[in-house]
Amino acid sequence: MEYNILVVEDDAEIRQGIEIYLKNQGYHVFQAQNGKEGLDIIESQPIHLAIVDIMMPVMDGVTMVMHLRQKHEFPVIFLSAKSEDMDKITGLNIGADDYITKPFVPLELLARVNSQLRRYQKFLALAGQTQPKQRLYVVGGLELDEDSASVTVDGESVKLTPLEYRILLLLIQNAGRVFSAEEIYERVWNERAVNTDTVMVHLRNLREKIEFDKKKPKYLKVVWGIGYKIERL
Repeated sequence: MEYNILVVEDDAEIRQGIEIYLKNQGYHVFQAQNGKEGLDIIESQPIHLAIVDIMMPVMDGVTMVMHLRQKHEFPVIFLSAKSEDMDKITGLNIGADDYITKPFVPLELLARVNSQLRRYQKFLALAGQTQPKQRLYVVGGLELDEDSASVTVDGESVKLTPLEYRILLLLIQNAGRVFSAEEIYERVWNERAVNTDTVMVHLRNLREKIEFDKKKPKYLKVVWGIGYKIERL
C-alpha cells in the first residue's frame, strides 16, 4: 500500500529535505509548518505516520500530538533539539512513539519511519482480526481483549497507543513474570536494545492510564533492579 506521511516542521529547508528522502522511498508526503496546519491536514487526509518538530510557532508539536491522540492511533516521531529533553519526554508521555534528535542522519530517520510503519501495520491487522475463540486476558479489573485490541479497567475503556498496547499485551500474557527494559524493547520493537529510555517513558505513560493510584500501582509493578511485571491478582 502507499503510505501517507505528514511532515510538520517550521524550518522549510528541513521540511523539504525530509520530503525528498521520503519520496525517494516511495512515500506520499504532506507538509505543514506548524501544529495547527498539521491537524488540519490530518482531518482531511488519511495519514499513516507523522514526523513532528517540537518547537514551532502557532502550535507546538506536543500540543498537536495531544490533540491528534484524541482520535488517531497512527505513529508519531518527534524531531527534537538536544536542549528540549523535557519537551521530548512530555511528548512521549502524551502519545508520541519515538523521537530523533536534530541534527539527524537521513538514513536513521528513514529506518525509524520504516520500523514504525511495520509495527503500525501489524497493529491494524491485529485490530481487524476475528477469531472464533476470544482471547481475553483478565487481571483483577484490568482486561485486554486481543481480538478487538481493546483494554478496559474496571469496565472503563482505556485508549492506548500501539506501542503501549503491545507492551501491555506482552506483560499481561506473562502475568507474574518480570521483564527487564531490554527484554521489553527487544520483544516489542523487534530490535536489539541499545537505549531503553523510550521503554521507560512508555511504561510510565501506561501506568498513568491503567492505575487508579499511581503512587501505589495495583497492576504494573516495578521490581527494583530487575524490571517490570503485571502482578497476578
